Amino acid sequence: MAAPYSPSVRRRRLSAELRRLRAEAGLTLFEAAKQAGMGKSNLSKIEQAESRTVPALTLNKLLDLYQVEDATRTTLHELSKLAGKKGWWAHYKNLMPQMLADFEAEACALRTYQAQVIPGLLQTHQYADAIFRANEVRDDDEVAQRVAARITRQGVLHRVEPPKLMALIDEAALRRVVGSPQVMGEQLRHLTHMASRHNISIYVLPFTAGAHPSTEGSYVIMDFMDPRDASIAYLETPVTSMYLEEEHEVRLFTDMFGSTQSCAMTPAQSLNVINRLLQDLEE
Repeated sequence: MAAPYSPSVRRRRLSAELRRLRAEAGLTLFEAAKQAGMGKSNLSKIEQAESRTVPALTLNKLLDLYQVEDATRTTLHELSKLAGKKGWWAHYKNLMPQMLADFEAEACALRTYQAQVIPGLLQTHQYADAIFRANEVRDDDEVAQRVAARITRQGVLHRVEPPKLMALIDEAALRRVVGSPQVMGEQLRHLTHMASRHNISIYVLPFTAGAHPSTEGSYVIMDFMDPRDASIAYLETPVTSMYLEEEHEVRLFTDMFGSTQSCAMTPAQSLNVINRLLQDLEE
C-alpha cells in the first residue's frame, strides 16, 4: 500500500478554510456538493486535505456558493497554487492570521524553546500585555487585541483531551522582570500551577548550561495525531512567520530540542527554581 499523502501547510490551511466557509454558509457537506455540482466524496476529500490539488474551476464554484469576497478569493487561490509545494513558508501571516492557533488546536504535542520570554501558551494576561507594549509602537487597541488573541489561544490547554506541552525555558526568561515585580510574581506563580497539570512539563535551562544547541533562538515544534500530517517547526520574527515542514528541517529542530533538553533541569528541579525565584520576588 502506498504511503499516505502528507499535505503541505498550505494544503491543510486551504482545506480548513473551505470547511469553515461551508459551515458559515450553513450548508451540510451533501448540500454544498450538490449545489456546486460535484460528488459528496470529492468535496469531503478536498475538505480533509486528501486531494493533492483543487482545480481553479472547482474552487471558484465553491467560493461562489459560499459568497466569498474578492480579497479572500485571491488568498485562497494563492494557497491552492502553492498547495503542492513544500519547504518553509514565509510572508503569509497576513493571509491567514489564525494559522498558528489553528495548528496548535490540531496538534497532539507541542515542544517549545523560549530564550527571552515565557512561552505564549503559558503567559498571564498582565505579562502578555507588558510584552506587547515593550516595542513602544503599538497603541492600546492593538495591544488589547493581541493579548486577547494570546489568551484565547491558551484555551487549547484546557480541553478535555489537551495536547502535551513540553516547554524549555531559559533561566534568563524567568529572571527578567517583565512589567513589574508584581506582574512577574503572578507569572511565576502561574507557571507553578500549570506545571502541576498532567499534560504540561516545564524544563528550566540554567545559566550553568553555557552554550547549548538552541543558542541561536526560540522555536516551536508541533506534532499531529493523523499520520498524514507531518510535524511542523514554527519560527517567528518581528516581520514574518516561518513554517518549516521538510523532513530534514523538522528533524534538525527535533534533534536540537532533545539535545537542549538534556542540558536542562528536570521538571521537579525546575519547579524548585521557579518557587525560589518567586520567593525572592515576594520578599
